[in-house]
Amino acid sequence: MAHITWDQYFMGIALLSAKRSKDPNTKVGACIVNDAHRIISVGYNGMPNGCDDSLFPWDKREGSLEETKYAYVCHSELNAILNSQTNVRGCNLYVTLFPCNECAKVLIQSGIKKIIYLDDKYSGTPGNVASKKMLDTAGIEYVKYEMSQIDINLNL
Repeated sequence: MAHITWDQYFMGIALLSAKRSKDPNTKVGACIVNDAHRIISVGYNGMPNGCDDSLFPWDKREGSLEETKYAYVCHSELNAILNSQTNVRGCNLYVTLFPCNECAKVLIQSGIKKIIYLDDKYSGTPGNVASKKMLDTAGIEYVKYEMSQIDINLNL
């Protein structure tokens, strides 16, 4: 097998990072990369540091906000930015799920210049429309990652 492309490599890192998530329904990973093809940071969706995962709900059921995961989970994009030891301005973000409207705000404010996403399963929902409107207005490019037909097996 020939070497993998930069896009395959960085999306692979995002996919591998998603495997760290304890969310039983939606595992999301992110990888922030600079112009020199260096990984600046990674993140995955999960509870804030110091919050015991077993003490908080992972449900996405209907009900009051505090009974669902949505009140507590930090998204992969936010975690990748917070995990960074350097400024992410001008960097690209590889992410397994298109950013929600809350993450779009953080990405815009942090200076991310391009988003490469794997899945847009919430396309057309109000939050997704708001996210794309903000990203478009801020001039942040976003492109769907095109899956390639390669298999990479890791025996860890």
